[in-house]
Amino acid sequence: MNWFKNLYETFRLKLRTNLPFFIVCVLLVLFIVFYLYNNIVYSVLSGEGGVLYKRFFGGTVVDRVYPEGIHFIFPWDKMYIYNLRIQQVPHEFDVLTKNGLKVTLNLSIRYYPERALVAVLHKVVGPEYIKTVVIPEIEHVLRVLIGQMDAEGVYTTQRSIIEKSLNEAIEKVHRRFITVDNVIIKQITLPPVVEKAIQNKIEQKHRAQAHVYVVERQQREKQRKIIEGEAMQAYNKIVQSSLSPDILQWMSIQATLELAKSENTKVIVVGGGKQGLPVFGNMILDAPGGFQFKPEDIQKPESGKEKSGMEIQKSADSTKPSQSVKAKSAFETMDESNTAAKELPEAKSEVNK
Repeated sequence: MNWFKNLYETFRLKLRTNLPFFIVCVLLVLFIVFYLYNNIVYSVLSGEGGVLYKRFFGGTVVDRVYPEGIHFIFPWDKMYIYNLRIQQVPHEFDVLTKNGLKVTLNLSIRYYPERALVAVLHKVVGPEYIKTVVIPEIEHVLRVLIGQMDAEGVYTTQRSIIEKSLNEAIEKVHRRFITVDNVIIKQITLPPVVEKAIQNKIEQKHRAQAHVYVVERQQREKQRKIIEGEAMQAYNKIVQSSLSPDILQWMSIQATLELAKSENTKVIVVGGGKQGLPVFGNMILDAPGGFQFKPEDIQKPESGKEKSGMEIQKSADSTKPSQSVKAKSAFETMDESNTAAKELPEAKSEVNK
């Protein structure tokens, strides 16, 4: 402990005698550290990579990419920081078509450098690789392609061809240690006069196609109506052939039964005609020829009087075949006719009861 105490006393004595010099040295060291801090301490943030350049020991270090974090280097060396994330750069330029018309293309280029090859990219191309390699290569491909097309082709159908042709430019850029994720054509601008003329031409073309479609639709509608009419005609013939006086009589009996079941007040006049059915049934069935009825034969009642049911029946019985008007009826299916024929005897017995 004595030697430590002696050392402390010696340092204290020298500090007292050389205090101004000691203060100057400390300030000088602090000044150098703060002045050269940015050249000594490098911070690599998230999504970045560092490339070290050694001034006296071989230049660019191509076999190592410094990861994220803080790194200390000599003040005479230098570290370059590269963004390794997917980046996007807009670009707009003018090209000429086959007929010399100027077209403006507005692009969006997405790219990122290869992480393992960033040091090689820095040594071969440099930090300004987007302006040195990516944009010139894409421009060259588009200029060559659009120079072989006319304005209408660029504006309409061949736009997808332009996007596919960009694969060639992407492949060339990839050879320079850069990956182009996608090239999007955001807008193609033509001179206003040319653009208006192309739009008018396309509009007229679609109008002509619309007229052709309308004519074709009308033709098909005509065929549909003809087929529908033929089907209705065949259906009516089948239904008409299935109607008979027995079927009509059964329908009248069914109507009488439904009317009798109703809770409303009603008067049913039966017993007239050959069939002994209600008046409205006899007016249909007892007429010569079966299902015939002439509404004109029902005379209007005199003022203040109303005809009885038997008088209406008498008017209906006096109808002549030459003056009859065929009444129209529609039945849903042939099965109903067969069912009516089977249920007719039972319905008659129920009415007689």
